[in-house]
Amino acid sequence: MDVRANPRVEPAGYRSTGQGGDSGIKGAAAPRHPEKAHRPDSPILRKPDWLRVKAPGSPEYRATHRLMRELRLNTVCEEAGCPNIGECWKEKHATVMILGRVCTRACTFCNVATGRPDRLDPHEPQRVAEAVAALGLSHVVVTSVDRDDLDDGGAGQFALTIAAIRAAAPATTIEVLTPDFLRKDGALETVIAARPDIFNHNLETVPRLYAEVRPGARYFHSLRLLDQSKRLDQALFTKSGIMVGLGEDRTEVLQVMDDLRSAAVDFLTIGQYLQPTLKHHAIARFVTPEEFAGYKRSALGKGFLLVSASPLTRSSYHAGEDFAQLRAARAAQLAADQSIL
Repeated sequence: MDVRANPRVEPAGYRSTGQGGDSGIKGAAAPRHPEKAHRPDSPILRKPDWLRVKAPGSPEYRATHRLMRELRLNTVCEEAGCPNIGECWKEKHATVMILGRVCTRACTFCNVATGRPDRLDPHEPQRVAEAVAALGLSHVVVTSVDRDDLDDGGAGQFALTIAAIRAAAPATTIEVLTPDFLRKDGALETVIAARPDIFNHNLETVPRLYAEVRPGARYFHSLRLLDQSKRLDQALFTKSGIMVGLGEDRTEVLQVMDDLRSAAVDFLTIGQYLQPTLKHHAIARFVTPEEFAGYKRSALGKGFLLVSASPLTRSSYHAGEDFAQLRAARAAQLAADQSIL
């Protein structure tokens, strides 16, 4: 999931209930990250100027917020505290988070609530489709929490959501940002058979940091998932992203790029990790805009069709514009290959 979170003003480790989903006790404070309660505090570093954004509040932002509440939909924009929410929602671009708002994993970077998952909502796919149609989206990103409790990891709900969007908004292109479906045989095949336009799964960090940052996941499983998705549908665009500032070094980031290219991934995103609370993984450092520009040059040199690398880059940021560029880049590449023949 794309949950490179922005710090919130709520007390560390807690969240208010009542914005959708089933928290169990309406209107009460519930533990948001119970598994992090005993972690030592890591001071949150002051953000540099290049990471400062305006607080949301435009009329369009409020209208998008109202629609999400009316349709009882969760968004990763809110749950992860994304710093780009004001800009994106002003353009009516919201990334819907299906399968509830409670994750079964306990990644140390993530601000999405962990614990006992919500009940699966059979009407959720249709409500997502209604939101897409109401917002008039030309491109939509659908993501989810991890659902290790479900036999298919939630793959069926992804497929139903894709089908509902196709029916309600046939012209809308669909990007899915899925969990890793670890030990869920057939789950990936279910999602790919539903024919999304982009399949996205984030590696999130370098292999060395997985045990600390993403303890419930496996780096090479995630890499195989991306490789297999392209093998299942060679026309499919594939995408992945990582965070920097977690303690990785440049050599490790370049190796991740090589691994992703070996899996024929088309689109790479790289953004700055932002620490949600004192209990989350500490920020090792803020990567400069110049370093991000260097990463972009390196990635393009390795053969990615498209690269988005900046402090505020997130998987869903400018996703519609990026998809148009991605299609154009593939068309140009195919034309170049034909001219050689």
